[in-house]
Amino acid sequence: MRPHHGNIMHIYFLQHGPLLGAGRFADWLTGMGHSFNHCRLDLGELPPPLANCDALIVLDALAPPESALLKRECRLIERALKSNKPLLGVGFGAGLIAEALGAIFSPAVQPEIGWQTVTLADESPFDLPEQFEALQWHRDIFGLPDEALPLGGTVGAPVQGFAWDLGRVVALQCHLELTAQATVALCDHDLPAAGKTPYVQTRDEILREPKRFDRQAALLDRVMTQWLGGH
Repeated sequence: MRPHHGNIMHIYFLQHGPLLGAGRFADWLTGMGHSFNHCRLDLGELPPPLANCDALIVLDALAPPESALLKRECRLIERALKSNKPLLGVGFGAGLIAEALGAIFSPAVQPEIGWQTVTLADESPFDLPEQFEALQWHRDIFGLPDEALPLGGTVGAPVQGFAWDLGRVVALQCHLELTAQATVALCDHDLPAAGKTPYVQTRDEILREPKRFDRQAALLDRVMTQWLGGH
């Protein structure tokens, strides 16, 4: 994937609720000197014009925004895809990008919630280990768009992300951006009973080893550096 070189950038986050925020994305952007704003679709805020930002990050959602806002969000994503601006999506955001590129975005047969091993695809352009552990929190899956290169997969979700247009556009199913604190809140509000499906872990399993969050934060740094190119 090509790095994106240039000056300090201003990034807009499209956020769909209080539990799935910018997390480690914000830490990385702040550390690199970039600035950012949040558009809270769950609070009725309108997506910004694409001209207001240099790059766009579409965050995950536990529930989609109301239909009029969702249509505006999808139009903004389509405009970003046609622009030369970097675009990144996670979970629901990644699914919207996949759908805009002509791939399927649909409910999963089984939800995947907890730590899973991601195996990098042979043709993956991502600067990541051949296998790594990542936190999953999704009930939807998306396919691989035409002309996109796959990240890799887990047993429960074979498409864990992709890069498109030489890495200008990145989609991630896994939640490398989640902090331990944010995951505690997710466990309190959105954790289904474990054991009913094979890919849902218990609260204890998810929170048992705090260093897991540090390890995946280091992986997110690599993804972000590759995406925005060492600003």
